[in-house]
Amino acid sequence: MRRKWITVLILFVGVIPFVAISIVPLLSTVFNPNQSTATPVDTAAIEQVQNQTAELEAQEKGYQLVLEREPKNATALEGLVMARLQLIQMGQREIKSVIQPLQTLAELQPEQTDYSVLLGQAQQQTGDREGAAQTYQRVLAKAPGNLNALRGLVDLYLEQDRPQAAIGLVEETLQQADQANQLQPGTVDISSVKLLLGDIYLNQQQFDDALALFQNLAKENPNDFRPVLAQAMTLTNQGKAKDAAPLYAQAVTLAPPQYKDQIQQTAEQAETLSQPSPESSPE
Repeated sequence: MRRKWITVLILFVGVIPFVAISIVPLLSTVFNPNQSTATPVDTAAIEQVQNQTAELEAQEKGYQLVLEREPKNATALEGLVMARLQLIQMGQREIKSVIQPLQTLAELQPEQTDYSVLLGQAQQQTGDREGAAQTYQRVLAKAPGNLNALRGLVDLYLEQDRPQAAIGLVEETLQQADQANQLQPGTVDISSVKLLLGDIYLNQQQFDDALALFQNLAKENPNDFRPVLAQAMTLTNQGKAKDAAPLYAQAVTLAPPQYKDQIQQTAEQAETLSQPSPESSPE
């Protein structure tokens, strides 16, 4: 349950704009190694998938023809990435097929760091950790508060069993946040970065550090549901379901309407997991 933080907390930030919004949910599915693709179970479904595959392959070919004439056509490059991502999701292409067009997009429009973030995600999923780290670092050099690049680099460090490097990266970002925000307001979302630091503590089972951080953050931002939810989930991981229950309820109260159901489901799941199995109950 600890690694649910990225989806449950950080994605609640709501400050992660992408150039191609439709790419983002697709990437989160395609780049998730645990995500399985549904298998068609009837003739109609099989035919529908085949038709969709043929249509996407035709789009892919069309964009490739354009790029043969205009290799730096940003519209065609983005269209090619979109088509291939959908084909990847259907098991018809590999993730590495989007790396080259994303590299070109990142070079053509360096001010649009979103392309570089997507590139880093693709590199990370294909095992090119060094390339992904360099990509994320280039993004952070231009935009130190880019949460996607920051958490991408954090995940790389944790994959390499380098938790202190991950903690140091986030703490350095926090140390520089005030100066960065003075130069350009809104550069670093301090609360979100602190939540990411708490996620690292949880990953390392430093529950006391995580809980203290989330409690302080809740005091600093009494109307923000995220640190309240973070406390509840921390206590759940410690097996303290009864202590977590009122915090889940408080998080539901504070959260915007679009998040209330998801938080409630998380609370119910935590309560279910905390209950002893019938086999362990005394007769």
